[in-house]
Amino acid sequence: MRDKKRVAFHTLGCKLNFSESSTLARQFSENGFERVAPESEADIYVINTCSVTDHADKKSRNIIRKTARKHPEALIVVTGCYAQLKAEEIAAMPEVDLVAGNGEKGRLFELIRNCAKKKGGPAHTCQTAEFSAFFSAFSSGDRTRSFLKVQDGCNYRCSYCTIPLARGESRNLPIADLTETARKIAARGIREIVLTGVNIGDFGRTTGESFYDLLRSLDSVAGIDRYRISSIEPNLLTEEIVAFTAESQKFQPHFHIPLQAGSNAVLKRMKRRYTTTDFAEKIARIKAIIPDVFIGIDVIVGFPGETEEDFETTLAFLKELAPAYLHIFPYSERANTPAILFPGKIPPEIKAERVKRLEVLCDDLHGRFLDRHIGSIRPVLVEGTRKGGLMFGYTDNYIRAELPYEPDCINTILPVRLERRENDHVTATKL
Repeated sequence: MRDKKRVAFHTLGCKLNFSESSTLARQFSENGFERVAPESEADIYVINTCSVTDHADKKSRNIIRKTARKHPEALIVVTGCYAQLKAEEIAAMPEVDLVAGNGEKGRLFELIRNCAKKKGGPAHTCQTAEFSAFFSAFSSGDRTRSFLKVQDGCNYRCSYCTIPLARGESRNLPIADLTETARKIAARGIREIVLTGVNIGDFGRTTGESFYDLLRSLDSVAGIDRYRISSIEPNLLTEEIVAFTAESQKFQPHFHIPLQAGSNAVLKRMKRRYTTTDFAEKIARIKAIIPDVFIGIDVIVGFPGETEEDFETTLAFLKELAPAYLHIFPYSERANTPAILFPGKIPPEIKAERVKRLEVLCDDLHGRFLDRHIGSIRPVLVEGTRKGGLMFGYTDNYIRAELPYEPDCINTILPVRLERRENDHVTATKL
């Protein structure tokens, strides 16, 4: 007979969800629960969902059903963006006991503790359209890296996106509070922090501060050797932020910047806040200041009305920009967004063909980025092991490096020589 109740988490989607699930798990542990892997036997399963695409919704439903089939006596709790946007749809699923939207995550432990296994009928639902509170979160399951939530919500209204409905208006904690959280992360022996949020460059709407001020404060935290800035809108990635990153010993030469389309006509229909000229000038300035920078770019293909000419324009634009990596998404219709009513829907087979063409380009761009650094010496934060007696880690500019396993090297930063490209990573030798 077990002494402790067990809880398991299924987390889908973004690193923001990951940081929130990790924080919820700590709450359970602090209250006497044992956290177990999602595949293990548990008393409670928390499914933290994503809803960025229709595929994400479907994946969430599949996990809900599979979990309930395997563990019919367990409490099934669904939270996250899918739960926020389609609470009634989820509550109607016979497998679900509790539905809690994003606005309820700050009190989710209490809701679960007071929830009993349902006996037929719809699930109990707790959902609010108000997002005034900020659920403070950071991940702690990784020995080397933590995802720190610095911002939530979005005031932008891109025509394809439901995130403002799922996460509310832009809001944040004060810089002093986040800096103190970074110190707590450092006390756990974690060496790297990734700053995450919905629209992190918009940081400061709640407190009258700025994202740049946050970076400067975090830079002073002892014990954290590396910071990475997760996805940041191009119009919010200011020259002072780029200059600060170039000068900082801790903020890494690594940016993830959403483009979404390389056609101005498509960008306008998407209600993005820049033109391709603006974007190209931004990338050129970053590369001029930080020559070895890793730049990842988000692209959506098959947006309503995207002609073959529009797509070819995007393809040519990306070839010219030459980022290190592309994150490619086929457009997915989302309820309650303007784009769902736009004419010129693109057939699935055309979207799939365009995705494949961009994937070929991505492989070429990433390969060229890796090749350019072969023979160079870069610092690597060693993260763990894999089959074959190897350990791996990432360079400052986000090149995955593998080298012979030495257990004492885990969670240390080593100078290595990048020797040879192997598909999407490089082999390296310790100096």
